Amino acid sequence: EVQLVESGGGLVQPGGSLRLSCAASGFIVSKNIVKWVRQAPGKGLEWVSTINPGGGTSYASSVKGRFIISTDNVANTLYLQMSSLKPEDTAVYYCQIGGSRGQGTQVTVSS
Repeated sequence: EVQLVESGGGLVQPGGSLRLSCAASGFIVSKNIVKWVRQAPGKGLEWVSTINPGGGTSYASSVKGRFIISTDNVANTLYLQMSSLKPEDTAVYYCQIGGSRGQGTQVTVSS
C-alpha cells in the first residue's frame, strides 16, 4: 500500500526558506516518477516539480530557480527545498505518485 506523509510546512516571511519532506512507504521513491503539487486557497491543484528515476527534474516556471526537488534513497523520502519564498507560494503542498497523494503540509508566506 502506497503511503505518503508530508511535513516541514509552516509560516515563513517573504524571502525565507523551508524544506518539505515526504516520507514514502509501499514503493521505492528513487525508482518512480514522483512530484510535488500544491493547492492555494480557493484554487485548483498546481503542479510544482517532478523528479524521475534517472534523477532528471522539472519545475513549474513560477518556482524554477527557487525550488529544488530531491530524494534520499536511504530514507526513501522526497524533499522540496524552497527558497526566496513569495506570498503567492502560500498553499497546501502534497507529494504525489500516480494518483496517490499524502495529507499535505501547509506553507504560509506572510510578513
